[in-house]
Amino acid sequence: MVSSKQLLSAIESILFGPSPPSPAQRIELIHALRKSRSSFQSLLSYPPPKPSDRSQVQAKEVRLPDSPPITLEDQDVQIALKLSDDLYLNEIDSVRLLVSANQEWGLMGREPLEILRLAAGLWYTERRDLINALYTLLRAIVLDQGLEADNVLDIHKYLEDLITTGLRQRLISLIMELGREEPAGFGGPQCEPYILDSRGTLVQRQAVVFRERLILSHCLVLSVLIVRLSPKEVKDFFSILKDSVVELNTVNSTAKLQVTFSLLFSLIISFISDALSAIPDKASVLSQDASFRNEFHEMVMAPVNNPGVEAFVDGARLAWAVHLMIIQYSIGPTETASGSPDDLHNLLSCLEVISSNNVFRTLLEKVLRTAAFQNDDEDMVYMYNAYLHKLITCFLSHPIARDTVKESKEKAMTMPTSHRTAGSHDFFHEGNSSSQQAGELGPRMFVSLLEFISEIYQREPMLLSGNDVLWTFIKFAGEDHTNVETLVAFLKMLSTLALSQEGASKVFDLLQGKTFRSIGWSTLFDCLSIYADRFKQSVQTAGAMLPEFQEGDAKALVAYLNVLQKVMENGNPIERKDWFPDIEPLFKLLSYENVPPYLKGALRNAIATFIHVSPTLKDTIWRFLEQYDLPVVVGPPVGNTIQPIAPIYDMQFELNEIEARREQYPSTISFVNLINSLISEERDLSDRGQRFIGIFRFIYDHVFGPFPQRAYADPCEKWELVIACLQHFHMIMKKYEIRDQDVECAMEQSHQSSLQFQLPHLELLKDFMSGKVVFRNIMGILLPGVNTMITERTTKTYGKHLEKAVQLSLEIIVLVLDKDLLVSEFWRPLYQPLDVILSQDHNQIVSLLETVRYDLQPQIQLCSIRIMSILSSRMAGLVHLLLKANAANALIEDYAACLESRSNESEATDNANDPGTLIMQLMIDNISRPAPNITHLLLKFELDGPIERSVLQPKFHYSCLKVILDFLEELAKSEINSLLHEFGFQLLYELCLDPLTAGPTMDLLGTKKYHFFVYHLDTIGLAPLPKRSGDQALRISSLHQRAWLLKLLALELHAGDINSSIHRETCNRILSHLFGQDVFEMSTDINRSNALALYNDSEHFGSGRRIGKSKVLDLLEIVQFRSPDTVMKLSSVVPSGKFHAIAEEILINPGSSDNGGTYYYNERGDCLIDIAAFSSKLSETFNIETGTELNQVRETIQLLLRWAWKHNKNLEEQAAQLHMLTGWSHIVEISVSRKISLIENHTEILYEVLDGSLTASASPDCSLKMAYILTQVALTCMAKLRDERFLYLGGISSDALTCLDILAMRQLSNGACHSILIKLVMAILRQESSEALRRRQYALLLSYFQYCGHVLHPEIPTSIIGSLLIDELDGEDSELEKIDKEHAELAHANFLILKKEAQGILDLVTKDAVQGSEPGKALSFYVLDALICVDQEKYFLNQLQSRGFLRSSLMSIGNFSYHESSHSFDSSQRACTLEAELAFLLRISYKWGKSGARVLLSMCVLEHISSCKAINLHGSFGNVDTKRPSYSLVDMNKQRTIITPVLRLIFSLTSLVETSDIFEVKNKIVREIVDFIRGHQLLFDHALHQDIMTEDDQTMEQVNLVVGILSKVWPYEDSDDYSFMKSLYLIMRNLFSHSFDVPTVASQVRPLEGKRKLELGLFQLCFSLNSYLYFIVMKKSIRLQVSDVLGNQYSPSDVLRPSLTLVATLLNAVTSALERAAEEKSLLINKIRNINELSRQEVDMIISMCSSNACVSSSDNIQKRRYTAMVELCQVAGNRDQLVTLLLPLAEQILHVLLAHFQDSLPSSDASQAIRAIAYSDKLDSGHDISSLCGTLIPVLERLELLSQEKIGHDQKLFGRLVSSLKERLIKKMAL
Repeated sequence: MVSSKQLLSAIESILFGPSPPSPAQRIELIHALRKSRSSFQSLLSYPPPKPSDRSQVQAKEVRLPDSPPITLEDQDVQIALKLSDDLYLNEIDSVRLLVSANQEWGLMGREPLEILRLAAGLWYTERRDLINALYTLLRAIVLDQGLEADNVLDIHKYLEDLITTGLRQRLISLIMELGREEPAGFGGPQCEPYILDSRGTLVQRQAVVFRERLILSHCLVLSVLIVRLSPKEVKDFFSILKDSVVELNTVNSTAKLQVTFSLLFSLIISFISDALSAIPDKASVLSQDASFRNEFHEMVMAPVNNPGVEAFVDGARLAWAVHLMIIQYSIGPTETASGSPDDLHNLLSCLEVISSNNVFRTLLEKVLRTAAFQNDDEDMVYMYNAYLHKLITCFLSHPIARDTVKESKEKAMTMPTSHRTAGSHDFFHEGNSSSQQAGELGPRMFVSLLEFISEIYQREPMLLSGNDVLWTFIKFAGEDHTNVETLVAFLKMLSTLALSQEGASKVFDLLQGKTFRSIGWSTLFDCLSIYADRFKQSVQTAGAMLPEFQEGDAKALVAYLNVLQKVMENGNPIERKDWFPDIEPLFKLLSYENVPPYLKGALRNAIATFIHVSPTLKDTIWRFLEQYDLPVVVGPPVGNTIQPIAPIYDMQFELNEIEARREQYPSTISFVNLINSLISEERDLSDRGQRFIGIFRFIYDHVFGPFPQRAYADPCEKWELVIACLQHFHMIMKKYEIRDQDVECAMEQSHQSSLQFQLPHLELLKDFMSGKVVFRNIMGILLPGVNTMITERTTKTYGKHLEKAVQLSLEIIVLVLDKDLLVSEFWRPLYQPLDVILSQDHNQIVSLLETVRYDLQPQIQLCSIRIMSILSSRMAGLVHLLLKANAANALIEDYAACLESRSNESEATDNANDPGTLIMQLMIDNISRPAPNITHLLLKFELDGPIERSVLQPKFHYSCLKVILDFLEELAKSEINSLLHEFGFQLLYELCLDPLTAGPTMDLLGTKKYHFFVYHLDTIGLAPLPKRSGDQALRISSLHQRAWLLKLLALELHAGDINSSIHRETCNRILSHLFGQDVFEMSTDINRSNALALYNDSEHFGSGRRIGKSKVLDLLEIVQFRSPDTVMKLSSVVPSGKFHAIAEEILINPGSSDNGGTYYYNERGDCLIDIAAFSSKLSETFNIETGTELNQVRETIQLLLRWAWKHNKNLEEQAAQLHMLTGWSHIVEISVSRKISLIENHTEILYEVLDGSLTASASPDCSLKMAYILTQVALTCMAKLRDERFLYLGGISSDALTCLDILAMRQLSNGACHSILIKLVMAILRQESSEALRRRQYALLLSYFQYCGHVLHPEIPTSIIGSLLIDELDGEDSELEKIDKEHAELAHANFLILKKEAQGILDLVTKDAVQGSEPGKALSFYVLDALICVDQEKYFLNQLQSRGFLRSSLMSIGNFSYHESSHSFDSSQRACTLEAELAFLLRISYKWGKSGARVLLSMCVLEHISSCKAINLHGSFGNVDTKRPSYSLVDMNKQRTIITPVLRLIFSLTSLVETSDIFEVKNKIVREIVDFIRGHQLLFDHALHQDIMTEDDQTMEQVNLVVGILSKVWPYEDSDDYSFMKSLYLIMRNLFSHSFDVPTVASQVRPLEGKRKLELGLFQLCFSLNSYLYFIVMKKSIRLQVSDVLGNQYSPSDVLRPSLTLVATLLNAVTSALERAAEEKSLLINKIRNINELSRQEVDMIISMCSSNACVSSSDNIQKRRYTAMVELCQVAGNRDQLVTLLLPLAEQILHVLLAHFQDSLPSSDASQAIRAIAYSDKLDSGHDISSLCGTLIPVLERLELLSQEKIGHDQKLFGRLVSSLKERLIKKMAL
């Protein structure tokens, strides 16, 4: 069984969708209809109450079908029984209804009465859906709605079967049943009178049932057109009709009256359609049954005592008579089978009765002119009129009827006509004159017939087309009129026939020719001229009275003028220009007092139709009005005590003294309408409307101001007057904009009473901003409330006029709200913004906002929503105001109902006039406004407390949130609701982004009910895009929908609380659905074998488990299409260069973006061309520029407008494409950076996303902006691959770890790396590029090189890994060798790939390095650095040399300027560029060693560096004065980042010094470096005076570099003018005597890591210092003394070299550090090997001790903890190994220095050359000092001898011999 709601939705979406249904949809509909057949056959028939079921419910346990037993509580039992009693419903079904209500609304916490009403409302909703489904099917067949023939045929047969099996009888019985006051009807006295409908609104049950009854009656009418009535059904219908009319006498409601109309027209349609089917080729039902004809004739002709019933019976009699006419005419007298001898007699008797009763007058008064008929369903009214058209056509075509009409005409002509004068006080009103005359002079059937025909075709003029019978009757009816009444009725009928263009032409020809002797246009104009001459002659005659105007003439002239008006309104625009060349007679009577006001009104209405004929005629009308019409003398407002001296007959006098007394205002209404039409056509706005100020004041003061106090004979006329005034105000406000000069002079004008200083739009604005007349009257129209408006609209004849007045009032308020802020600041305090005026009475705001409930006119809803949007942006306390006024809940339901109604529509609407779109934009705009705001209100956030603590319950409360979630879940009618879906996703995303609403919204969306958002990745995310050529707007919206959906899901991944099970499950579901992989909890590990396979596979990922194509790549494929062209190529659109230039000037003009300019921002924020404004500007400009080239101008404008429309659509599509790609990048980057570890095989996924992004960015279809986004995604993926390469792999089957696990890294195969590099190079070399894009690509390239640069963990030395794997690897080739081999292959392949595209790459990179921005230059140099690094053939170095790039780079360094504003951001960027340039040069020197250094020196690198001002700032390295500005410290820190690379570069150049001979003083290399040092003494001196015990790595490096440089080159200097040697010796003395004791591994951690680094740095400095000492000792033969010198024999300026004792102290410290480091290394390696034997506590201790950066979560298992501990231990062991590696050569240097001294101290074989070197002077050191020195050294040497190669890890043979040699000499020395 298909539910009623599902059935209705299927019918509407399939039958009335924007595109024809597919075969699958047709089959789906047929299946749904078949399943619902029983529901239709037993329509609204439900099982009645049963005692057994009642007992079961009272037993509190009920078993529903297909469900387990349900236990009820006492309250549930009471509600279920009450439902059963109130609805006459079975008790079990009542329980089912309660269950359904709980599922729909959630009944927990509700009151019993509310639950009862909700359940009853749900029941009526199900009924209504089923009725609407049937009604929709019937309408689809009966009304031509453009359905395909096959669909119509299938549904028609289905409905025929239903009707023939008893559906119509069920409809009849339901109509009768629902009209009774009982539980099965609209409720009995004991029943609950109210229900809560599907919107949660409290409504009367009776109103709901009456609405059901009306729809059923409409179904009954439509069923007659599918299957004709049988004779029995006709009788039943007639009986029900009479009963229904009797019921009207008791309760005459609109709904009951409309039901009665349905029954009447069912009979009319049945009789007419059946009779017309009596043609031989069709079967007739009723005409074949003679007995039925006799019986029914007796029934219909039976006398009726009730006058009300007889009126409707007369209508049935008329239809019956026409039925008899048709069958008599079609069958003929010879065919007696279907007729009887009495048929003619019956026909005549029937005609006699309806003629005597004047049936046409009855139908007019009782049916056609009633509010119930006019406000009925439009389609039904159309059908009623269509069959009335058939009825009257058949009636007029039958000879007997024609004779009856002719007889009636003759009687009407012979009846006397009253000859009264029609003075200005005479009464004549078109709507009721005939009825009054009929009442006075008896029934006139002919006049009523003419009015009846007019009434039919006035609503449906298209029925006149091809109606020859009617036009024949017109000619007959227009002959020989001797009676004014018949003439007026005939002319009125002609005015109706002129409502179509064809009819207007025919009517004009009829009155223009000689068709009628006495009726024609000449009669009209002659009569006007005659009266004009009489009045003129009377005026010119002194003392003469104006002649009286005959009443008959006035009526006839009004009728003529109405015909003229309709002919000119609807005539052919080209032909009508020549119809009436002289219209001056229409003006001549306007100024005379004796002319009746209604005639003046008709004259002005006719004149108004000529305004649009031509601009020339408009000017003529202005001239004639000024000449003939009444003047507008603006006196004091009504009610003012000041009176004019003498009365003047002007418009004011006529209004207040004549029309007001008669309570009719046709002259004033026509005058205002005429003026409005004229002003609306004015194009000259230069006077700002000042020339119309008199008219404005008249309307303001005398027409609209006092209108509420006036009396009105006809309410319709009251609202016509109001509409005319409101249209004037609306036009004034819309036509004239506020200018700067208006604001400045407005206050001055306010103090001047003269009209010449006033402007209408400013005066109107002042009125609203001070709450005066117009404002009060407009609010008086709106304050009765929307419910009153709806009631009057549906029950009163003036309802449509009231609706129009309300619409104009709201539109005027919107216009004022748009403009009041422009002047409010200047006009305060006299005038306040309108929102301030409105807030003075809360009822005013409520009445404005509640009009959104008025669903009969969408424009009113749109205005209400716009007012809400404006007020919500201005009034911070709007929500509090609505809560205080008790209007909040109703407003929430109204907005939700409006939004739901819009989402259920089957036809698309314009975006600008779409209430659903405006509501969504309203809520989106209000999200960020202060709480509580309108968004919080409409979405039902909890306003009593903090918004962030709200608990959203869309199931419990009917609100916009419930509607939005419902239509986002279904995503139905995507072609129509695409914008709603798009803004729905955007609204939820913005709610999740806002800090106040994020928590409640994300908690709601995280629940299981709303996981459909994840599944929408399939339903809309992966759905094919609509074709651009088919529906580009839908394509654009579809892209935006996907973008917001992806961003919404990305936000959940980013901000969802992972500690919450709800959000954790949601995130897992998103990731699983997005990447097509299983998602595991964070404590779960990946299988290690799969991870290892990623590296071992030789071709991408062949041996690992392959995954299917993830949705991430599918989504990327969808957005990968060539962006539409958005370039303004007007030259290809407009062939003329002149026009092309003008159009470009309009579009490029900066003022085009202002208010009213050529551009506007659409609802998405896209800047588009305003087609209307562009067209207007083109027309104005081209007319000025081109003169008479009219045709060419029009063609050019059309071409440009088509181009602008296409340009807009292309811009929107391009923005949508970028938006979706942005959303895709968000969800990918967040998943990659934060959640990727939760996915299996995420390395493979990262590679695929990276590969897909690069492929897409290199595609020729990829735009520049898209490439930028894609490159950013690729950069994120590459960074994640790099970061995760050495992370813990997990997934090991046991808790035991081996050293092999360190090698099991996430390494892409060489093939995958090659693919990445190739595609990256292709992306870099793409044709369309920019520096911003290349910067991202360069960063990606550098990240790729970093990824490929390390095959092992970068912080674990290879030696450590090798020592760990000695016992674990077997075979000839070790694992390290395999890795090294593959790494070498990868590096070589990378080089070959880059070499292949080297020219293009170097062209781009060098260009950016020279011409780019500072960040671009820096990145370019780093890319060149990387290219040099991967270079294996000096290829790139040679290329750069040949291009002269190296020299230009050096010149750039030399030209570096350090401005005074060096603390600026630009200077910092330039400093970064300089640092990159130095790094590039340094890479050349380091990569190619001495050859690279020679290349740099050959280009005078030191000279260029010396010219660089960045290292020449005086005082930058001195003592910083704390009183100087703070940026000096910033400058110093910035400069240090430059100095360090400079020192590195110089140090690399010193590698060439080692090849220089010590005596080659003029060596160029040495001299250049020494000159540089001398030129930058301050720099070097500053470094030498730094605190070497600091833990600042950069400071330590600078000191090491300076000492290293000086140790290499300064020994070649003979003099020490710069005191560098003194500084070096001082550092030696301080450092050599330093204690290098370091705490053990068990000591505290925090200082340990820093001390290890400090220890390594200090020994590196010792090595540099000792190198200098080694040089001067070994090469310059300078000898040190044994101990420090005591006494004053040396001056302070003498250089104090360190003594041998100090050197021995250093050797001791080195030996101790070497022993300690070797021991710690050995212990650490053993600890690593035994890691599996440690407890969790011990492992955690190791982790905390070894590093402060290691992050271990409490959820990590022991396996991961051991892995982390192993890596940390390896890093510490590597540090110790590095120290050992440094200490060994340092000890070796010290041993050489000592050995040199002791070799020299022994007697030489050549006594003449023997020297005693252990002295500073001629005085020998004491033997005691030497003995002491030897005694100190020997134990140290013995300790060095004990160091084993196994423990140290280095070859000790040469080192051991050196130790033994020195030890031997020491022993000999001691022996001397």
